Amino acid sequence: MAESGSHKRAKSKAAGKSGKTEVPIKGNRRLDVMTKHKAVEIERGGPSRLEKAAHRLKDSRKSQKVLVTPSKSMSKGREAMRKVGVSGTVRNISGTKRSYVPKATKSSGRKR
Repeated sequence: MAESGSHKRAKSKAAGKSGKTEVPIKGNRRLDVMTKHKAVEIERGGPSRLEKAAHRLKDSRKSQKVLVTPSKSMSKGREAMRKVGVSGTVRNISGTKRSYVPKATKSSGRKR
């Protein structure tokens, strides 16, 4: 399936002057945008597609991870990142809304 014009514009905006688009990562996959410190995935699909995007972000090994979704899918994006266990930012396509997803902490299971 061909890439939409809006998807291309979002990628080039996220990449800026020094970033690269469609960067290969392990597992014969590609990351939408990668800069020196940041990995960005732009996804408009449903929950399963958002989880796949979160996995790609996790495998990027960058310190800053950003999942870009439509405003109506931001809560699903946060949920997908929590499920995969990756911390980072979920923002809408226009960049007007954003939220941080912290890394999940594992409790020891002991009572005090």
